[in-house]
Amino acid sequence: MANEYPQVMTIAGSDCDGSAGMQADMNTFLARKAYGISVMTAAVAGNSYGIHASESFSPAFIGQQFAAIADDFQVRASKTGMMADTPTIEAVAQNYQKYDFGPLVVDPVIITKHGAMLLEESAYQTLCDQLIPLATVLTPNFYEAQKLAGLTLTTEADIEEAAAKLQALGAKNVIVKGKHTGDQATVRDFVLLEDGKNFWLEEDYVPTDRVNGTGDTLSACIAAEIAKGESVEQAIRTAKQFTHRAIANEIAVGHKFGPINHWVEL
Repeated sequence: MANEYPQVMTIAGSDCDGSAGMQADMNTFLARKAYGISVMTAAVAGNSYGIHASESFSPAFIGQQFAAIADDFQVRASKTGMMADTPTIEAVAQNYQKYDFGPLVVDPVIITKHGAMLLEESAYQTLCDQLIPLATVLTPNFYEAQKLAGLTLTTEADIEEAAAKLQALGAKNVIVKGKHTGDQATVRDFVLLEDGKNFWLEEDYVPTDRVNGTGDTLSACIAAEIAKGESVEQAIRTAKQFTHRAIANEIAVGHKFGPINHWVEL
């Protein structure tokens, strides 16, 4: 009885202003009616103006969190977020394989939506070698997909080729998120499923600076829907719709770059 309710886990850093990271994941889990559990990899001191300090947790403590959760809960799906360095990625990959925490959604936090690199090259390679091959779903943004595939993405055909290359890295299902230029009418994401089925998802572009946590929310929603028993395809479709509505229905929190609205309903 204690584990009948769908439980979903985030493996991510804490963002103290609540707009992104673990907090955005947990807000998404709650909104999608799945019980959220977390393994914290790091913590940042920040607000809507920016990040001012950060601390990473030791691989040993990360492992203790995994063990504590495995002793008590029945996690049906998991997702990863930002991991600061090679030891963190290695600890997460090793512990995820040690326990049964369901299908894994990997949000490869490598490059910002504006193209700035977030990981050192050594940590990037560890993510490619040890974490991406564990992914049931991989959710790179436009710039991350370019780097992972080793391609310049200009056309739809380029994006479709990139998704195939990401599958070749070991990820079963891939969603390549569309580029945000600020002057577009729509945002289009490409999805390539394990069985070869592929399709584009499109929503209107929303001109707003209230977009913190969009990538976290998309990947968290996919994980939550899988934990509830939905297929990977339906989980991705639901996540795209939920994230779009959360962006489109703004809330005024913080003075600069604010969070999206997890109170929205589909």
